[in-house]
Amino acid sequence: MCEDDHDHGSGTGSVTGTGSGLGRRALFVSGAAAALTLGSVTFSHGTPAEAAPGTETKTVRGTLPTGSPDFVYLPVEIPDGVRELRVAYSYDRPSVPAGTAGNALDIGVFDQRGTELGGKGFRGWSGGARTEFFVRADDATPGYLPGPVKPGTWHIALGPYTVSPQGLSYEITITLTYGEPGEVVPPVYPPERAKGRGRAWYRGDCHLHTWYSDGRRTPAEIAALARAAGLDFINSSDHNTQSAHAHWADQAGDDLLIMVGEEVTTRNGHVVALGTDPGTFVDWRYRARDNRFGKYARQIRRAGGLVVPAHPHATCVGCNWKFGFADADAVEVWNGAYSPEDEVALADWDGMLVASVREGRGWIPAMGNSDAHRDPDPVGVPQTVVLADDLTREAIQEGLKAGRSYVAESKSVSLTFTASGPKGEHADIGGRLKVSKDAPVTVRLEVTGAPRCTVRFVTDQGVLFTSGVLPVTGAGAVEWRTTAQYAAYVRAEVRHEAVLAPLPGALAAFTNPIFLGR
Repeated sequence: MCEDDHDHGSGTGSVTGTGSGLGRRALFVSGAAAALTLGSVTFSHGTPAEAAPGTETKTVRGTLPTGSPDFVYLPVEIPDGVRELRVAYSYDRPSVPAGTAGNALDIGVFDQRGTELGGKGFRGWSGGARTEFFVRADDATPGYLPGPVKPGTWHIALGPYTVSPQGLSYEITITLTYGEPGEVVPPVYPPERAKGRGRAWYRGDCHLHTWYSDGRRTPAEIAALARAAGLDFINSSDHNTQSAHAHWADQAGDDLLIMVGEEVTTRNGHVVALGTDPGTFVDWRYRARDNRFGKYARQIRRAGGLVVPAHPHATCVGCNWKFGFADADAVEVWNGAYSPEDEVALADWDGMLVASVREGRGWIPAMGNSDAHRDPDPVGVPQTVVLADDLTREAIQEGLKAGRSYVAESKSVSLTFTASGPKGEHADIGGRLKVSKDAPVTVRLEVTGAPRCTVRFVTDQGVLFTSGVLPVTGAGAVEWRTTAQYAAYVRAEVRHEAVLAPLPGALAAFTNPIFLGR
């Protein structure tokens, strides 16, 4: 389920504030979305009389106008000897007219290595999910990366997601704690393979959120729910941070492969980096007009991951995918409980299949994921079922990229979808049946776990066959005959009974296509 977790009560322009050196500001573009840098906040190693021993606190206040840049950076000069950085913030949520976005302000931090796009300075991001965070060598708030608080210019990153007509007034309190740093704990990551069953169909959910971004579940809770949902693999995909990667190792096992990644959450859509090398950070601070996404898609692949645009037709602010699909390895067509947004995404994906046939180019497989954040969001609804050589990161990714997969609403639903020719030719999901254009082709779908559903066979011409209603047992087999001349590909849909005719019923399952012809 795609969510807008900002509390919209919902830059170029003047910025005001209090605190050391805050009168200076600069507007710049660094190969990405425009950004605003405020004046620096400075500290001196000492213990003010009003502070607790070993701490020093500064408060900054300001107002951002409507039309502010996507990111506003507050430099903080960190002196020697700091053990912990702690930041708390708040902002106003004035009433706004109906249909007008209220205030929503995200937050994160970059260390002394800087804010360069794709650089090494990223130390954490909580978006709008938290009102405070801390960072120190041995620990950090979920969403943030533990490590020493080294001296130099750090930057608190503000993301004015939406700004009300009245402007957005904020307050940031920065507290430094001095002392010896704690011991850095080396990260431990989950293994890249589970026991598996050799070449088999494996079930997974690759879009999940923990409390390391805007979710409310721990990795342990998600792993337990994944096992209960009959999943063989999952992918960690917290928004704009890799901080959860080091917290999954204890949850993996022979029965559950855990891959790690990120939901790269830009202002022009979200993309799941699926199964990247542990510790990989993918920057998100750009829009489609900046022409930067291709660079980060290549970074995801260099890190061993797949590029999967998520919920491409979601209606929440910034969720609709605007980068195109030239860099995609797969597309998330079904996101959470089936909705009209998914129906549009399914139709759009089918149009891409038609274009791939027309233009003689490669096609993009579809997948489905839960995007679960918190109770009562179910994990594994839907789930992608992939034919893979083994239960390993590499094998699962290869199966997904090849389109040897279907999407089911739960572990109860299983499909077998094949096409066969007159001389014993055979093809499965994601494959090609190599027959002459006029050779008879038999398409067969076997279904279990879909009571009172109907089967539809969809081709580049549209829906060419609809079955009767499956029995209450949910099991059945459906066949249809065609030719490669009549149908360039065939894919199957299993749908529940329609609620609002003539609209089709919600999906219970659907397959990637089988292509027909040489």
